[in-house]
Amino acid sequence: MTERLSVREAGSGTPLVLLHAFPLSARMWESQLDELPGSDGSDARVLAVDLRGFGGTALGTDDPSLDLLADDIALLLDAAGIDQAVLGGLSMGGYVAMAFARRYPQRLSGLLLADTKGTADTDAARENRERVAKAVLARNSVRLLVDEQLPAPLLGATTARRCPKLVDHVAGLIGEAAPESVAWAQRAMAARPDSLASLRAVDVPALVVVGDEDTLTPPSDAEALAAALPQAELTILPGAGHLSALEVPEAFNTAVRGLLARID
Repeated sequence: MTERLSVREAGSGTPLVLLHAFPLSARMWESQLDELPGSDGSDARVLAVDLRGFGGTALGTDDPSLDLLADDIALLLDAAGIDQAVLGGLSMGGYVAMAFARRYPQRLSGLLLADTKGTADTDAARENRERVAKAVLARNSVRLLVDEQLPAPLLGATTARRCPKLVDHVAGLIGEAAPESVAWAQRAMAARPDSLASLRAVDVPALVVVGDEDTLTPPSDAEALAAALPQAELTILPGAGHLSALEVPEAFNTAVRGLLARID
């Protein structure tokens, strides 16, 4: 296991644990930490986690595994004195949230899946992940990710046009990632199973969010997730791409407050 998870925290109400996208860190959740607890998230206790290898959390020596990241979250909840939490993840964070739902269903009070998908990688997607993993290690640089992912397909066309500063901000977040962590995460994601069948047993309030301009995990993927979850609501955010929480934070936060209001 990793020694400790770096966490940013705000608020004191219903626990909401947020898991970041690849290859970012908990810094992507700044708008949620600042805004979500209030008006009216009823002062939710928001915990934004750096997954191992990213932000302030060490990578450790374990083999790549999303299940391992889910176990890290369970240990974090233990350390924070939290029995049950609303778990939210965007993109890779969503994959970790689904792994957690499989392994620790009794610890979920709600589930938020944003700009992610429940299916396993295709062979082509797995091959591409391995290509990226090898390239960043060989070059000892993550510049490839900035070149291949920004502004598209990480950000929507509307965002790229309207907010060029956000493109620069995301490039900076990517640039903070270590090549070893990028390769580890790519290999962990490549090995993940299909989650749609197991989600049918996750009978807690759920929210599936997707940007209408998300080409990486498009609305059709979100619709499949929402169809699998017994208590899901689906929110499609106009003018947002794959990083909807960063691109349209006000609309994203409004949707999440709606989920929080449904938690017993």
